[in-house]
Amino acid sequence: MNTKVFVNLPVKDLKKSMDFFSNLGFSFNPQFTDEKAACMELNSDGYIMLLAEPFFKQFINKDIADATKSTEVLVAISADSKEKVNERVEKALSLGAIESGTVQDLGNMYSRSFSDLDGHIWENMWMNISSENPAPNQYY
Repeated sequence: MNTKVFVNLPVKDLKKSMDFFSNLGFSFNPQFTDEKAACMELNSDGYIMLLAEPFFKQFINKDIADATKSTEVLVAISADSKEKVNERVEKALSLGAIESGTVQDLGNMYSRSFSDLDGHIWENMWMNISSENPAPNQYY
């Protein structure tokens, strides 16, 4: 069995967040989506759980971090090409996201980031890694 990964993110407005990510081309699993949480599918083994803040709070005994002021996690998602990275980021910006950081172009690795409606940072990246073209050392 493959290990599945679920990243849980608190959101202020679940519907707005679902609309934002739907417009970026992501889908939601209705079996695990209701008025408190939404299961965004990245692939068959990776999911982002968008949890309304009051629901998210039930799972922690600390304050919810304000992602617009501090960063606890970077969510990195791959794309098939540099052009796809740019398309996704530009679409996110048109939907209200804010560009985060600078473009990183290392030849065989390219990335751009945006902060979503709640301030969570999404790194969008493309990598061309093969035996002839290994990953740059600074990324592992």
